[in-house]
Amino acid sequence: MSKVLTAHAVSVDGYISGRTPDGGEEFGRGLGDAATLFDWYLDGDTQSQAFAGFKLSAPSARFFDTLAARVGATVAGRTTYEHSGHFGGGSPHPTAPLFVLSHRPAPEISERQTLVTTGIADAIAAAREVAGDKDVALMGGGVVTSALAAGLLDEVVLHQVPVLLGGGRSFFQEVPQHVQLRLVAAIPAPGVTHLHYEVVR
Repeated sequence: MSKVLTAHAVSVDGYISGRTPDGGEEFGRGLGDAATLFDWYLDGDTQSQAFAGFKLSAPSARFFDTLAARVGATVAGRTTYEHSGHFGGGSPHPTAPLFVLSHRPAPEISERQTLVTTGIADAIAAAREVAGDKDVALMGGGVVTSALAAGLLDEVVLHQVPVLLGGGRSFFQEVPQHVQLRLVAAIPAPGVTHLHYEVVR
């Protein structure tokens, strides 16, 4: 059966966005920091084979492209969808269709996207059907937390950037129960360490 995984760039203290001077949030950036959590996507000399425009370091490119090749469908939460500009009406992955999980209507959903309003299990099941023998990727802390609570998440990848944001939006929301992870791989690369975990059941 295909796997359900999540991958995100995070600070060492677990945030995906920092605070702005007006008390808001700036995705991927900490207050006063020049670097963002996503610089490693663009500051290398190796072109990604999966994502046009991404130039990573060689070790990051190998890890990132191998992971991207596994994905056959993506499930994103409504907040992530909104914060990402609706992914331009498409998907965050160049070939994997997008399923948006929301508990309320989303009239901005495009014909290339699928809205699911009946919960995380239904969203993952629909994504699995489209993904075939490939894996399903989850985006957004709410979606990931719901999948953990339902026992549906198999793997967690944290692209950990060596910065402390000191506040902002945490990647994980309140985890519903104790979750044990097993480290599969730790790949050091310029500006980031790729930590690949399996969820222990």
